[in-house]
Amino acid sequence: MAAQQQRQSGRRINEASERTHSVSRGETERAQSINTSQLRGGDTNEKTRSFIPQLRSTSTPKNRAMLAACLEFLGLALCVTGSLLVMVACGLPMWKVTAFIDSNIVVAQTIWDGLWMSCVVQSTGQMQCKVHDSVLALTQDLQTARALTIISAVVGVVALTVTVAGAQCTNCIKDETVKARVVNAGGVIYIISGLFVLVPLCWMANNIIVDFHNPQVPPSKKREIGAAIYIGWAATALLLLGGTLLCCSFSQGVRGAYPIKYAPTKTITSNGDFDKKHYV
Repeated sequence: MAAQQQRQSGRRINEASERTHSVSRGETERAQSINTSQLRGGDTNEKTRSFIPQLRSTSTPKNRAMLAACLEFLGLALCVTGSLLVMVACGLPMWKVTAFIDSNIVVAQTIWDGLWMSCVVQSTGQMQCKVHDSVLALTQDLQTARALTIISAVVGVVALTVTVAGAQCTNCIKDETVKARVVNAGGVIYIISGLFVLVPLCWMANNIIVDFHNPQVPPSKKREIGAAIYIGWAATALLLLGGTLLCCSFSQGVRGAYPIKYAPTKTITSNGDFDKKHYV
């Protein structure tokens, strides 16, 4: 009897020890699974945290670069159009047009005075033009207008060359800082070109208005502002606006700071080693 009781007590002790071992094994497995999930969660958090600044560093500069490119294209288009209008205004003979006032109501012919020639247009549609014989015989405003309009056209061509060399669509210059300065220089040159053509236009218009209201000038000598002056004013507006856009296209407010290049983030595996995909 005593031997049987000892055997039963031994079996009970073995069963209790096995139960405690199984419980300890389950707890250790649960703890290991929790730690693994935490490590994975930490890896994902680290990945997301490392990915967020990359998004911030790439999305905003790209949008600003697109805005700068649009401003550059718009400014260049306006400036090229303005330069072409300057050349057209320089060649047109319609700077001064005959004024039909008082007894000078003669509709049979119209007189145009330009920088290079004078034209007489008949009512039948025939037109006769004569080039100015002597440059020194011209008035002071005409001589100044000739010189400044030609200078404005040449400066516009130089500005176009400079702007295209520093534009984003070309690879003439590799450094972004130098390209920004070159485009800014092109915008400034276009503004100077607009100011060059603005001076003779305003001077000529002022002389026409003063002579028109001067009673000592006979009605046959009075003139009105012609279409070439209005075209020149439109060209000046386009040059000034386009040059301003070119100067603003590469400003820090539009482009922002230069994008920060982040190094690729290295993740750590559960074994404590670096991920091998970064070494491929």
